[in-house]
Amino acid sequence: MKTQYFTATSLDGFIATEDDSLDWLFPLGDINDTSYPDFISEVGALAMGSTTYEWMLRNAQAVAAETGSAWPYSQPTWVFSTRALPAVPGANLSFVQGDVRPVHSEMCEAAAGKHIWIVGGGDLAGQFYDAGLLNEIIVQVGSVTLGKGKPLFPRRLSSASLALASVRQVGTGFAELRYQVNT
Repeated sequence: MKTQYFTATSLDGFIATEDDSLDWLFPLGDINDTSYPDFISEVGALAMGSTTYEWMLRNAQAVAAETGSAWPYSQPTWVFSTRALPAVPGANLSFVQGDVRPVHSEMCEAAAGKHIWIVGGGDLAGQFYDAGLLNEIIVQVGSVTLGKGKPLFPRRLSSASLALASVRQVGTGFAELRYQVNT
């Protein structure tokens, strides 16, 4: 069982634009050509920040058109937020705040031996890293630059913190990098 941060980023290190748009991402390739289908089949629980969750809410129609459902996850999901947010009907959601450690324990139990996916954002993944709970970072680097936006991982890491485990080309739009986190 691993706790993994799997995300896409621009070449200059941003996961979204300043206004939380992911429009830059979708023209780069088909998600089914990436490792995502195999990855999600091994996920037993998800964590996401409120900005990611609100993006899902705002883009429910596009998500439904792409996946067949406004909420594409069958796994239990913990949404970290200090604000009250509306629930997606039929989704297995828990709204939480504060320290990630006790929530991670709940997630491990719910995942039943499968992996935990830190969906986003970068600061939430950083909180799991800070607590010594992040095992792997999987980054699909897109062939675009944004200039500014939401950072991939707003933490300073030394070279000893990460070990490059694999590199894979995905079409002409992405390079997928897998890093093991040394805690």
